[in-house]
Amino acid sequence: MRKEDQNNFCIFTTALDYIEHNLCSEFTQEDIAAVCYCSLSALQKLWRYATHTSLKEYISKRRLTNAGIDLLNTDMTVMDIAMKYQYNSHEVFTRAFTKQWGVAPSVFKKEWNKSCGLFPKLNRDYLKGAYYMGNKKFDVTELFDYLNERTGTYVLCFDIVGLMRINDEISREAGDKVILESLKRINAAAGEDMPVLRIGGDEFVMVTGLDDVEKVTKIAKAVMEKNGIETAYKGGTVPVSIRSGAVMIRKPLKYSMLCHDFDEVISFARNDGEVHFAKAEQR
Repeated sequence: MRKEDQNNFCIFTTALDYIEHNLCSEFTQEDIAAVCYCSLSALQKLWRYATHTSLKEYISKRRLTNAGIDLLNTDMTVMDIAMKYQYNSHEVFTRAFTKQWGVAPSVFKKEWNKSCGLFPKLNRDYLKGAYYMGNKKFDVTELFDYLNERTGTYVLCFDIVGLMRINDEISREAGDKVILESLKRINAAAGEDMPVLRIGGDEFVMVTGLDDVEKVTKIAKAVMEKNGIETAYKGGTVPVSIRSGAVMIRKPLKYSMLCHDFDEVISFARNDGEVHFAKAEQR
């Protein structure tokens, strides 16, 4: 890696760590730049180039994702959670939360009963070359540890069809609506003990805990049978379709091979729209 790239990588990871450690604290973008020993404009430019989002947007999405987790898993009030994530009023928090999650916090707490991993922490190790992230990946450390306890069972991989085109030709806001709708569909098909995680810009995984091919296929098809059904966006609609494949978790579990299998089954699914299973012998 060139010296310039090393410097950019250092700035990015320092900023990422600072943000993640201070999601419940008050800070400004200038504070982040100061910690990174660079100008605010340089940091903002680097961040947007690497992630295709602004610093402000990333911070907001991370806070609201964690707020969703707190709503479901704690007894905190909506106002307590709003204050925890640095929103100075119930109204401001509710407006921001509703924009990201599609429902008000009070409704979310009553009706949402599955994964809240809409916008996980970015994976610092995914940067390549000149600080470019391409199809950004998220930190899946917790997923890897969880999978180690579930060898011999299948993980379903899901990929949103045409998300990049939606982002480019309509807007990233429309893309966010498609991501949310995709998560809802995958959650709806998941059983009670089947965690769903977002691992990439357009990718999700569901840990089924099942070793039965027919049952796993049935879950995948329950998601895919809704393909083409549109989701509302600014008075119009955007089509949502999802591809799927399955990977059996085997020992020894290797992160690189796991990611390879995820990518491979999705690649096959892109070709014919069927649910594909990674071949054990390829390990």
